[in-house]
Amino acid sequence: MSKQINVALIGNPNTGKTSVFNQLTGLKQKVGNYPGITVEKKEGICKLPRGVRAHILDLPGTYSLNTTSLDESVVAELLLNKNDKDFPDVAMVITDVENLKRNLLLFTQIKDLRIPAILVINMADRMSRKGISMDVSLLEERLNTKIALVSTRKGSGIEKIKELIADYKNLSVAPNMDPRAIAPEYFERLERTFPNEDLYKLWLVITQDVNFTPIEKKRIQDASSFVTKSKADLKRLQQRETILRYKFINDTLKETYMVDRNAAKGFRATLDKVLTHKIFGYLIFFVILLTIFQAIYDWSSYPMDFIDESFAMASEWIKRTLPSGILTNLIAEGVLAGIGGIVIFIPQIAFLFLFIALLEESGYMSRVVFLMDRLMRPFGLSGKSVVPLISGTACAIPAVMATRTIENWKERLITILVTPFTTCSARLPVYLIIIALVIPEGRFLGLSYQALTLMLLYLIGFGAAILSAMALNKILKIRSRSFFVVEMPSYKLPLLKNVAYTVLEKTKSFVYGAGKIILAISIILWFLGSNGYSDDFRNAESIVKERIAKEGFSPYSQAYIKNKLDDYKRSSPVSVLDQSNALGLKTFQDSVQARQVLLETNAQKQEIASYKLEHSYIGYAGKGIEPIVRPLGYDWKIGIAVITSFAAREVFVGTLATIYSVGSDEEETIKNRMAAEVNPIDKKPLFNLASGISLLLFYAFAMQCMSTLAIVKRETNSWKWPAMQLVFMSSFAYIVALIAYQIIK
Repeated sequence: MSKQINVALIGNPNTGKTSVFNQLTGLKQKVGNYPGITVEKKEGICKLPRGVRAHILDLPGTYSLNTTSLDESVVAELLLNKNDKDFPDVAMVITDVENLKRNLLLFTQIKDLRIPAILVINMADRMSRKGISMDVSLLEERLNTKIALVSTRKGSGIEKIKELIADYKNLSVAPNMDPRAIAPEYFERLERTFPNEDLYKLWLVITQDVNFTPIEKKRIQDASSFVTKSKADLKRLQQRETILRYKFINDTLKETYMVDRNAAKGFRATLDKVLTHKIFGYLIFFVILLTIFQAIYDWSSYPMDFIDESFAMASEWIKRTLPSGILTNLIAEGVLAGIGGIVIFIPQIAFLFLFIALLEESGYMSRVVFLMDRLMRPFGLSGKSVVPLISGTACAIPAVMATRTIENWKERLITILVTPFTTCSARLPVYLIIIALVIPEGRFLGLSYQALTLMLLYLIGFGAAILSAMALNKILKIRSRSFFVVEMPSYKLPLLKNVAYTVLEKTKSFVYGAGKIILAISIILWFLGSNGYSDDFRNAESIVKERIAKEGFSPYSQAYIKNKLDDYKRSSPVSVLDQSNALGLKTFQDSVQARQVLLETNAQKQEIASYKLEHSYIGYAGKGIEPIVRPLGYDWKIGIAVITSFAAREVFVGTLATIYSVGSDEEETIKNRMAAEVNPIDKKPLFNLASGISLLLFYAFAMQCMSTLAIVKRETNSWKWPAMQLVFMSSFAYIVALIAYQIIK
């Protein structure tokens, strides 16, 4: 059997590296993290001619091997360590046909490491439109490599890549540049000191801190002073290397690459003027956000209703079909109810990721980063801080990791500390169900009140992040100065395959990640809600029946019976008579009375279940924390959900789904159960405008995610900063929620 070929996919950001990866691997890919660090690792399998398989590793985007961030160090570390299991047999460098000069800097560095390298020139379909012509054969000769012209949009050139990978042993490993030209005298001394080392590889190890081959690094550190230089001197030599490489690249491209400047001008420049305009740019971005949030509500309502009703029916079917007992109750009331509380939000989360992917694929997101730099500066941040803040709408964890691209420590620290204020997708389930309960339906200028509320919550989160950054900028006495540079990629129609992969991968990651936590918590909550130690719990049935006989049903049960009976009376007379005949009833009144008996029986079961829940283990725990949450308008059930959601914000809905389903025989959705909850003090709906706004604001500001705290600790290398985050954000959220409830009620 043929040996598997290791292929490293390398390139600058925005060169279409992900598109090439998707074309080669399809669905045979997986996403994880590099061992010991939180940098994302994408890998997949590609089938080559003659039954050979290639293991494709998609490395983080990097501009050169002179690294400035942890993401870039991952690339350098792999290419410098032949002992790594993922060390490439061949490096595939992805370049953009419009930015070939800049992309070739990285290619020549990789080539000089004597690694077999293939040059993939992507977006070849844009050449004629941009007035670009190229002598591929001559370029191959000058760079001493093989080239594949590719268009991932049209799917052309992919087979050529596979052929070149399979034939990698015939690729030249001759370098493009002699490193001695950087500083002849210094490199000659270096070569004499380490005669058995590759000179350019040695140079890269000296000039940057990469975690590879500790023995070699120690030898370098122990070397005599005549081969060591100051940091400033090494920086100057790196700059000289870059100048020499660009001289080689310029000389090469003069003969092989031509651009008709007149053909290249036009549409992009005009569009940039509009999208980055100091007034229209913000208005356009605002309109795009409004459209996204409106679509999230309108497009996802049908699949959400279907999922909600399906889980309610599935739970009822399991209870009717399986034998009564602990296992049946666990499945129907614990597992199914908890998971159903998350699955219902898959359509809206998928739509959110869809729109984010479309904005990124089209090239518009880079314009947003550039545009927002103007807003960031007065608050002690740069445009680079916008990338984590925007990516925080998906998840705070990768957003905090994305701060590694910020070289300035003060700006990076502030961005890490304020990013969790950004509304992430984990908050979305909480927002959506509370908004549906307390915000009335209706429209303003064609936009629903609920969509406007959702957008307002996103803006509130972003505003809190900005204001917190301003305060931290004044509090943290760290002197710093930085410059903002952002690349503006070409505009392009989003590649649907890439968008589909992104939505599928992100949604799957969200559901699986949340599902594990929710499943475990749902089972624990079901056990705590289904068991108790007191006589009240054990004798719940007789106590409730006696109370109903003396005082009648509770206000909620009375309303439930009346509404259901009224609905039954208003149904088709033919339908009622058919049901009556089937039951052996002769008159309409007999049918109504039979229906009332059935409803009263169900109401009695529900009151028994509620009484048992209140006197279960979880009930007593909830009552213990109720004095703390009662001033916010919450009862003990919401208090339990708030506490458990510290594991992950989205657990809030799953917790309530589990709590409300414990002992319930009625086929009702979680939304209906929450809407029917009554405040025991004033006998009004528990989820009203005041308590709903209080909950929304609490989750907008609270640090309800232990995973984010762990990542902040890892990125700052201290528990000091995450502890401060937890205390400040939780206290601030409690105070704001308290004030909101007390004012609105």
